[in-house]
Amino acid sequence: MPSYDFALILSRPFYEDELDPLFDRTRGDVTVSIVTEPQHADRPGNASCTWSARTLAAAIMEVVAHVEESAAGLRVLRVEADPLLTMRDIAERTGRSVDSVRLSVTGARGSGRGLGRSPEERFPAAEMSTGGHRLWRWSKVAAWYGVEDPVLREARPTARAINGWLALRDVVPDIAPAADDVTTALSAVVQVA
Repeated sequence: MPSYDFALILSRPFYEDELDPLFDRTRGDVTVSIVTEPQHADRPGNASCTWSARTLAAAIMEVVAHVEESAAGLRVLRVEADPLLTMRDIAERTGRSVDSVRLSVTGARGSGRGLGRSPEERFPAAEMSTGGHRLWRWSKVAAWYGVEDPVLREARPTARAINGWLALRDVVPDIAPAADDVTTALSAVVQVA
């Protein structure tokens, strides 16, 4: 069964007392943002995981159910199925050493050598930087290295469809289809890795 990486944007972070039910449901395979003070709960939260399932849609829907059933009033707002990666993650996915990736990032190796190269030839810019660590979007890095990742072919339409479903169930929940119906429909039309 394939394993999928994705993140969920939540209506709020988890409280500490909600972590045990989530851990019990997910065997600790879902990492979430937490809040210890109620006054800090007005910001969005996030959950990230690597989850094994028959399809990406099934994986996402399973985790959405686990997350929402673990914390009263918490809702999943959006899914990100194109993961953010560290240099180490990039090295593992591309079969390169971390030093090789670092040289690509700095422009000392690969088609992006030198500052005179066009932006298309340079290593993709980091999507975010936290605590001195940079993170890159896998789809951009895979394209730069010429890596054909079949999971990305499945991720784009699946994330778009599930994000549409998440928005629909928040706006008009009475007409939103059941999660299983969405998963079945996606399985019929989306090319699975």
